[in-house]
Amino acid sequence: MLTASHVVDDLYQGAVPALLPFLVLERGYSYAAATGITLAATVLSSVVQPAFGVLADRRPLPWLTPLGLLVAGVGIGLAGVAEPYWWTWAAVALSGLGVAAYHPAAARATRAAAGPSAQGMSWFALGGNIGFALGPVLVTPVLLAQGVAGTPWLALPALAMAAFLLGLQRRRRTRSADRRTAGGTGTAVDDWRAFGWLTTLVVIRSVLFFGTLSLLALFVIDRFDATTAAGSAALTTFLAVGAGGTLAGGWLADRYGRLVAVRLGYAVTLPALGLLVAAPGYPVAVAAAVLLGLGLYLPFSVQTTLGQEYLPNRIGTASGVTLGLAVSAGGVVTPLLGAVGDAADLGWAFAALLPLPLAALLISRRLPPGHR
Repeated sequence: MLTASHVVDDLYQGAVPALLPFLVLERGYSYAAATGITLAATVLSSVVQPAFGVLADRRPLPWLTPLGLLVAGVGIGLAGVAEPYWWTWAAVALSGLGVAAYHPAAARATRAAAGPSAQGMSWFALGGNIGFALGPVLVTPVLLAQGVAGTPWLALPALAMAAFLLGLQRRRRTRSADRRTAGGTGTAVDDWRAFGWLTTLVVIRSVLFFGTLSLLALFVIDRFDATTAAGSAALTTFLAVGAGGTLAGGWLADRYGRLVAVRLGYAVTLPALGLLVAAPGYPVAVAAAVLLGLGLYLPFSVQTTLGQEYLPNRIGTASGVTLGLAVSAGGVVTPLLGAVGDAADLGWAFAALLPLPLAALLISRRLPPGHR
């Protein structure tokens, strides 16, 4: 149930980049204005997620998951119903707040349902991956048929899923499981030092991921004089392999330990980046994209699980920080990588990322193991 709800919630994160071209073409938004819409959807959402995590830690709030999902959908639904830019910006920001409210509460509930299983968290994370990919699939045909004014139709999946979640009427059961399993008993000790190191890892992974996500297709097109379709194919390969890597990371963490999955991911990412920078042709670049997808997604859900285990009395806070920074940090740094690509070429932009997997491996040595 939580994985399915995550699909619908993150669909609205994926809807924002698909919505931008229609706003630019139909309403004449500048690229700066379009970027401001993205900022409203991502950075604002990421900043407030820890606050919702703290709120979820103070008392069980089972209604926060369906409410956050509902607000995420309604915000996107309202984005196109009025002409002023401030209206669209505020509607997308409202959607981002809904996304922020959903994630810590849902990740806490996932912990309650799955216990210490990293594979359980990996299934939840996979739902978000699928939802993000489905965003453009939903947005494009609707807005091609209806124009920007058709955005209210996009809210329907959120309305349906929120009604389903509320209709389950399991609040007492959720509260009981939350108290027993998700922490907060006061018998365990929060390891803030380890959580600080882990937060640094989350930031590094975010920069690596969003840098690759933003520049991979452009790099392939520019370096090998490839078609747009070929560039999109390389990016799709990266994301598809990553979906499998999310599940593989959870399986490895449960079988061999959390840090094995985390370190293996960054150990694969380092040569994958080097292979991409030095790729002599398109097939080698695609092979590098496969390795990057595997390496960057192996630690993804495991880092959230580790954060929850380092702060057993603050599961919601740990979820809010790890999931929030996974979005915001990379979004802030990616324009700098684009500037490097403008000044030199995109190969140098990817080369600038090479020290990060090595730094992640060194930092991971400071982390204590979580539950095995």
